[in-house]
Amino acid sequence: MVRTRTTPRTRTAAVQVTALAAASALALSACGGGTTASADAAPVATDRDIELSLVWWGDDDRASRYEEAVALFEEKYPNIDVQTQFQAWDDYWTARSTEAAGQTLPDVFQMDLAYIHQYASNNQLLDLSNQVGVNLDTAGYDEALLASGAVNGGQFGIPTSTNTLGMIRHDDLLDELGIDPPAEGLTWDEYDAWIREVSEAGADHDPQVYGGTDYTGTLWLFIQWLLQQGKTAFDDDGTPAFTKDDLVAWVERTQPLRDDGVFYPVQRAKQVEPLTGLQVNEAATELTWDNMMAGYSASAGTENVDLLPVPTGADGSQQFWKPSMLLSSSASTQEPDAAAALIDFLVNDPEVGAIFGTSKGVPAVVGQRDAMEIEEGSVDGKIVGYEDAVAERVTADTPLPAEGYGVVEVEFKRLGEELSYGNITPEEFADQWFQSAEANLGGA
Repeated sequence: MVRTRTTPRTRTAAVQVTALAAASALALSACGGGTTASADAAPVATDRDIELSLVWWGDDDRASRYEEAVALFEEKYPNIDVQTQFQAWDDYWTARSTEAAGQTLPDVFQMDLAYIHQYASNNQLLDLSNQVGVNLDTAGYDEALLASGAVNGGQFGIPTSTNTLGMIRHDDLLDELGIDPPAEGLTWDEYDAWIREVSEAGADHDPQVYGGTDYTGTLWLFIQWLLQQGKTAFDDDGTPAFTKDDLVAWVERTQPLRDDGVFYPVQRAKQVEPLTGLQVNEAATELTWDNMMAGYSASAGTENVDLLPVPTGADGSQQFWKPSMLLSSSASTQEPDAAAALIDFLVNDPEVGAIFGTSKGVPAVVGQRDAMEIEEGSVDGKIVGYEDAVAERVTADTPLPAEGYGVVEVEFKRLGEELSYGNITPEEFADQWFQSAEANLGGA
């Protein structure tokens, strides 16, 4: 969905990153979009009219929060007019890729860890280093977290928040079905059995309720599972450190649930996009990033939701912190100072922290986190409480994806859908994904 707006006018988590060397040349246009650094950063101009574009992925709930934050920014800078758009995740990256090729990326836009190497390495992002201390304050950041937005010595993204994987559960649906929530610390096999139990109990519910969505096609969950097997996802050169047999094992373990129609149907999932089965009150759980619960709760129309850790494996939980998203600026922006000022406002202003709460993750900067009005039992309170409680399970370093990760992540999702439709086998899933990895990761 795209919406255009026209107006009149750290958490300091110990995020450690394992840097993977970027060695592949991606399909993104490699031609430079002008200089990637603002060598002559100056305080943002106040004596002339400025227009900025701000784009993000997300739903209506996130959009309403951004609109409120932008209104505050425009009050502080009455000469700056911010034009906004948002799209669902897949459409978002399709649009950004097209803009990157034409050197027309937005002045400020949400960036993901999966894509920052790709865009920065191809000279598409503004190096914000020279804006620090001028229009951008990074003093409140944990150094390791801030480093997640650095590529080859430049600062191309500013993290907004942190998150970790979790299991969101819809307690209203479980209460209606008379099913107990899954136990904390359950294994993947136990979780699959629980999904089956809920789907069977929900077969006569109107609308039909399923225990969960098919998580097989989520690359980050596969990485989480690998870590729990005592394995790593990628070697230092960015190539896969796991084998086709590892990938087949991951895909095959959930095949009985697909064969028996236990997972939330892929056909229905495509119909409700960009929402999910849980958001439309048809799935009882979903494995995803913990910050997603705020938006899920708003869409589902209930605060009776909660979080549990991801299922465990042979080597324990092995959860990890991850920057939930970053903010970047286009290398071809005509207003680098104003763009940096907008980024600074969105990541540092306490009122903005209160507006977003945990909807984008737990704020990276303590000042924003402290500004959140957290009521006991609220969704924000549950997310913050979850991160506090799960901290002891966070024992793995954060894998920092190499250049090309975004391409193979999209392919992983596509193959997951093909698997759900019954169009490919687990072996074909592995073969096709490794073909994409060989073309896009590490020495390609």
